Formats: sequence, C-alpha cells, structure tokens
Amino acid sequence: MVDATDYLLSSVPDDFCSTTSSTTSSITTSIPPMDPDSYTFPNHRLKNVMSDPSKTPLLLVACGSFSPTTYLHLRMFEMAADYVKFSTDFELIGGYLSPVSDAYKKAGLASAVHRVAMCQLAVEKTSNWLMVDPWEPMQKEYIPTAVVLDHFDYYINQVLGGIDTGNGTRRPVHVALLAGADLIHTMSTPGVWSEKDLDHILGQYGTFIVERAGTDIDEAIASLQPWKENIYVIQQLIQNDVSSTKIRLFLRREMSVRYLIPSPVIDYIEKHHLYEDEGSSSSAAASTATSAATSNANTASASAARSARAGKGKGKQGQMEDATTSDVACG
Repeated sequence: MVDATDYLLSSVPDDFCSTTSSTTSSITTSIPPMDPDSYTFPNHRLKNVMSDPSKTPLLLVACGSFSPTTYLHLRMFEMAADYVKFSTDFELIGGYLSPVSDAYKKAGLASAVHRVAMCQLAVEKTSNWLMVDPWEPMQKEYIPTAVVLDHFDYYINQVLGGIDTGNGTRRPVHVALLAGADLIHTMSTPGVWSEKDLDHILGQYGTFIVERAGTDIDEAIASLQPWKENIYVIQQLIQNDVSSTKIRLFLRREMSVRYLIPSPVIDYIEKHHLYEDEGSSSSAAASTATSAATSNANTASASAARSARAGKGKGKQGQMEDATTSDVACG
C-alpha cells in the first residue's frame, strides 16, 4: 500500500509538497517538472475487501483540467456515491481525479504540476476515499479519454488483480467515467466523437452523469440508444453551478473565492500567483464575464464550451473538467 504523501512525492520531486497544517499547506515555490519514470499508481485509499460480494465493484474516474479544483468537482463524487449506494447493484471501491496533460492547450490551464498539487491538496483535506492519479498529466502528448480509462482498468484489474471479495476470491473491478451533463450532449452531437470511441467508452466502461439545470439529458441519451444501459444519470438535488472558469474570473478581479474551493487550494493559488493573468487570449472572455460574474456567467461558459467542441473535434473535449457542470474544455 502507498502512503498518501509517499504517493505524491513518488510522482514529483521532494520540494513539490511538504507537510500541511489544518488549514493551510506549506509548498515550496520551486517546482521541477514531473517525471513519468517515477510514476507509481496511487492505491492508498482503495477499498481492499468488498462489503457485499453479491454486488459489482465499481471505480469512478473523473477526467478534466481541474484548473483549479472546486468543491463541485468533489461533490460530484459524493453525489455519485449516494446514487451508487441507493440506486444500483454496484459497490464503490474508490474514485480518482485525472487531470489532463499540458498538451491540451487552453487558456486558463495552469501547468500540470500545479493542477496535480491543487487536486491532491483538495482531496487530502476533504475526503477519505478520493485520489489523484498523475499518470495522464505526466504525459507529453494529449491522451484520449478511452486510453485513460484503459490505464485505470489495467492497473486495477491486471496489476492489482481486482478486489478481494472477502471469501478468498478476487473479482474484476468495473471502471466508469464520472462527468457532467455536457459530456452526454457532446457525445450525442454528430461529428464530435467517433463511433469507435463512443463504443469503447460507453460500451466497455459506461458513464455516470451528474445532470445540470437547463439541460435535456433525455434527448441526448435518446441518440445513444446502443449504450443506454451503461449511462447512469445522477440528479443534482442541490443545484451548484460553480465552475473553474468563474473561479478564475473572480481571482483576476481580486474577489473572494473562499467556500467555493477548498482553503488549501486557495492558499496554493495565492502562494504561486496563479490565474492573475491568463493573457490576451482570455481578454474577451474576461470582458464578457465582468458583469456576469456577479449575476450569471453561464452564457460565457456555454460559449466557451461550444468553441471548444467546434475547435477540437476530439473526444477528450467532451468531458474536460467543467463538462462536469457548465463548462467544457478547461473550465
């Protein structure tokens, strides 16, 4: 088993992270690049033995930018956990955040090293079952969603051998993608995803979708009939439209984001002066959102999402971080 601190330090050099206090984290300002050769699959919070061997073990993976990590990213996992517990025959054994690599170039995307650090700080302080996998952000090239899921399936079921059922046998773990409503809409939009990728992701793994107010998920699912049984829709009973896009806009305007994102993440952002200026490529979006930040930034977010879908044409865009809520791409 890998200790949480050892895991992070095995992924990045020693000065990347040091001990944390109850409210803040002391992290040095010198952050060398992550080294893929030092990669160790994090399993320190995985459930070791099933509680109910009559159920199917499930692992949830959320892919995205996480620039920065918000409470809604974390809430998605908790909403999914409740849904799995009360509405399915699965037993949840763990959850992972998998930040996109720097090869996914998008305005507002902090370096992978920073995003991994923020994700790690977020889960360390708020969860006892979520983990951050640095494999995808370590890669120099863009990694398709299907390949990321294959990576988790390989380590969970081939390297670790699945999970102990408690009766002397081990069982394969079902890996599934956790994402927001926009994912289903991109998947149901002709030309955005290839049939091969859809079958790989929805057919082999499936997805748990957190719905969002104002989106018609039923219509989107209707066009994905071959994989309907592998699409699980989770109601968001308490509406939350926090997005990384809005957080970055607030930060650039020197507005408070406390209680919108974990305190250790805020401390990290301030320490490393992140999101103070996203450059000229973001100026239009920032201008549009100046008034919307205090009323409703959904229009700007939706516009950014449409641009990402039209410009990329890759499957990954469909679940990029704030496809979990109101944004696609990098949120």
